[in-house]
This record gives sequence, C-alpha cells and structure tokens, in this order.
Amino acid sequence: MLRVFRHYLPASALLLFVCDLTVIVSIFFLATRMLAFTQPTLPDIAQRHASAIIFAGLFSTVLFHVVGLYSKWLISDFTRAMPRLIVCFALAAPFIVVFWLIQLPNPGGLADTNQAMIYLSWTGFAFAGVSLWRAIFAGLVRATKTPYRVLVVGTGKLAAQIEQFISQRDHTNTTIVGYTSLCDEKALVPISRLKPLKSPDTSLLTIAKHEGVKEIVVALDDRRGAPLRMLLDARMEGVKITSYLSFWERETRRVSLSALDPSWLIYSDGFQTSSDFNVVLKRLLDVSASLALLIFVAPLLLFCAIAIRATSPGPILYRQTRIGRNGAEFTIYKFRTMRVDAERDGIPQWATLRDPRVTSIGSLLRTMRIDELPQIINVLRGDMSFVGPRPERPFFVESLLKEVPFYSERHRVRPGITGWAQINHPYGASVEDAKAKLSFDLYYIKNYSFIFDILIILATARAILLNRGGR
Repeated sequence: MLRVFRHYLPASALLLFVCDLTVIVSIFFLATRMLAFTQPTLPDIAQRHASAIIFAGLFSTVLFHVVGLYSKWLISDFTRAMPRLIVCFALAAPFIVVFWLIQLPNPGGLADTNQAMIYLSWTGFAFAGVSLWRAIFAGLVRATKTPYRVLVVGTGKLAAQIEQFISQRDHTNTTIVGYTSLCDEKALVPISRLKPLKSPDTSLLTIAKHEGVKEIVVALDDRRGAPLRMLLDARMEGVKITSYLSFWERETRRVSLSALDPSWLIYSDGFQTSSDFNVVLKRLLDVSASLALLIFVAPLLLFCAIAIRATSPGPILYRQTRIGRNGAEFTIYKFRTMRVDAERDGIPQWATLRDPRVTSIGSLLRTMRIDELPQIINVLRGDMSFVGPRPERPFFVESLLKEVPFYSERHRVRPGITGWAQINHPYGASVEDAKAKLSFDLYYIKNYSFIFDILIILATARAILLNRGGR
C-alpha cells in the first residue's frame, strides 16, 4: 500500500493507472502525428491536439476506475478484466469521437464521416494497446509477486483479529509469518502460528532476520507489556515498527473501534477537513458536482415525480429531520419510497431487507439509489456535502451515542449524499452496522483529501451500476 494524499492505495493500481494513461495518450498522439501531415512540426501538433489527447486518456481511465479495473483481483487476472475493458472502450468511443470532431474540424481535408471513422479506429488501436499492456502487466504481477512479511507481537484478541482478517483476504502481498509475545497473554491464535523465543538470548530482531521480516506489528491487548528494548533494537536495524491501529488502518482502510483510544486520534496525522483550503475546495466540489448532476438527471427527476404520484397516494418528496455537522438538526429531502403510514405508531424504525413498507416504485428507486437525488437541494443549501458520513435521525443518534464509542466524532464534518462507508458497507440497519460504518467514517474524516472525494464519487457510480448497497 502507498499513501497518496493521506489515502492508502495499492501500489500496483497506481502504477497501472499511470501506464494506462500513458499508453492511451501515446497512441492518440502518434495517430494525430501521422494524420496531421499539414503541420509536421512537433510543437504545433502537441499544442493543437493536446486537449483532445488528454480528454481521451482521462475519460478512458476514469471509466476504468468506475467499472473496477483497478481492483487488485482484476489487476493480476487479465482474462476476467477483458470483458470490462471491452465495455469501457465501447462506452468511451462515441464520446471520444465526438470530442475530436469538435476539437479538430477537418484537420486533413477529409470528409466528416471519414474523420469519424479515423478517430474511431484510433480508439480501436488504443483498446489494442491497453489490452496488450494489461496482459503483460498481469503476467509481471504474478511473476514478481513477493510476500511482504510481517511479524506480530501479540497473541491475544487483537492478534486474533489480524489472523482472521489476513486469512480471509485474497489478492494481498501481506503475509503474517507468525505471532510472538513477551508477556503473559492468552494465546487466541493457532498454536502452529506461534513464534516463541527459544532461549533468553533470542530477540525480536533475531526472529525478524531469520524470517525475512520487513515489519513488526505491536498488537498487544495490554500495551504496558510491550517489549520496548527489543522493539528499539529492531527499529534501529531498519525493521519497521507499527502499532496495531496503524496497521489495521492501512490494511483495511478503516479505523478499528475495538482498540481505538483518544491518544491515537490525538497524535496521529490527518484531520485536515477544517483547513481553509480544504473547506473552499470541498465546497467548490459540492456545488459544481451538484449542479452538474442536477442538469444531467433533470428528466429523470421529473419521471420519478410522476411515477411516485401515479403509483401511491401521498407527497412526492419525503422530509425528515436529520443530524448534521456539530449535532445541528436539518431537514433532509428524499423521494418518498414508503407508504404514508410507514410509521403509524410514531416510533422510528430501521429499514429492513425487502421492507414491506416500501412501495413498488420505491423499491426500484432505493435499489438504484435514485431516492437520494433530492438531497442535491441540501448540498446546495449547505446542510450537506456531496461526500461525507450519512446523516442519521435524532432518535437513532441519541441511542448510538450511548452504545457506540466515538460516534459523536462523525459529526465533525457535514454529512454526505455518498461516503466511504456507503460504498464499503451494506445498508445500516442495526447498532452493529452503525459501528462498522463508523469505522469507515472515521477513516474518511482522518484521511480526507480532495482526491479521496473524487475516488469516492467514482466508486459510488460503480456501486450504482453493480446494484450494491440499496435497500
């Protein structure tokens, strides 16, 4: 994992993204160089065609991200990635051709139809180039994959959580070589995985050198028993020493609530959401993304309004009080997806799978998450952000504040239409779901960046296309 703008990303995915972009841009540049024979000098050609070339590269790679082509399990499996690659270029080709026709009117004295066919063929060459490169890259990843060997100091509850997570995780280079403990801690990991000190002269550094360990993770349930002298010796010899919380954050891209304490939040980096630069940048993204989306989906909004009114009695929009930034209440707007008498007894209820209160058209709107679109109003008003923790109802917040540690910290930022928790965890309908989503929300707040927001928006588009998360 590499940390880019405070967000952890697979190194292979970053390298593949850069190479994909380079291959597409290079192919379109070479094709333009061959066609624009009337302007043979390199600077003139680069200046004339730069915007069209960059558009082709960025538009294609953004689509790659939306369909999941930078997922670790697809990076090393070209056969399974190929169908998605075909879909991406089939979707991208018309947009690229139209953009080129607008940017380059009749560059070589050819008819418009011939120009369109030439630009379309360039997209075909780009597809062939990316396919060849990805096939090579997948082979290189499989051939050069080397495990990142980690030794865990601890054998208790936290160590057992690491063992369970790593054993169930596919497509990872992280390998736990074993667990050792220098204090009286009950062993909750498999006995076969223990790496005991064989003699008084044996140290963590000895084990690390023998096992080829790159990193030691301190996962003691009681950190007062940490072997500081041995950890210092290993660190001074170049072995990376990491706390359980930091290791868990990096590997899972969430915060562990079971081991979380205020000191880690206080002394760790991040939490830059309140800086003036980030506030302005995030607000610009909120307004521009909301207006663009509003223009794009305006016909869909009208259709939904008509469908809701025609299929069930009651208002089109559903208004509900939610908790926003700093615990302030605001009114959220959604398309109504349930019967008017959904809460006849006046007691708020979690939405359940196949909830009988949901109307026929409401089920479709929830599945596609279209019912959330009226929240654009809340974003433009400043009650919400485009990306952030989902706002919860006061009734549930009051209960969750008592049952879930650090739950109030999610109210440090504006709530969002979508968020890191929404694309990584199913619809929340219990206290346990609230805890799981909080672990993602805290990671987002801690590691916020403008690029992180963009990645979440693209991942949300993928979740909608793959029909994930709605209820």
